[in-house]
Amino acid sequence: MQLGRVIGTVVATVKADGLEGVRFLIVQPLDKHRDDVGTPVVAADAVAMAGRGELVYFVASREAAEALPERFVPVDHAIVGLVDDVTLAEADR
Repeated sequence: MQLGRVIGTVVATVKADGLEGVRFLIVQPLDKHRDDVGTPVVAADAVAMAGRGELVYFVASREAAEALPERFVPVDHAIVGLVDDVTLAEADR
């Protein structure tokens, strides 16, 4: 799992079978200090509640498809949770 922030949305008028009704969001990956890491990715919103500016955690690869109601769909990333707070252990600061 990786930490990220939703920075935008993707509108798709045509989707693969099994992805009807699934929203796609643009997620900026973050490090443990909530600083940007790498380039943004498009992620399916498996929790159906994420929105712009929210802190989320997401998964990639096969786990992304497993997070959706239809398990065999062509997605690379999926948002699987909303983050309320991040607290680092003293050793990780």
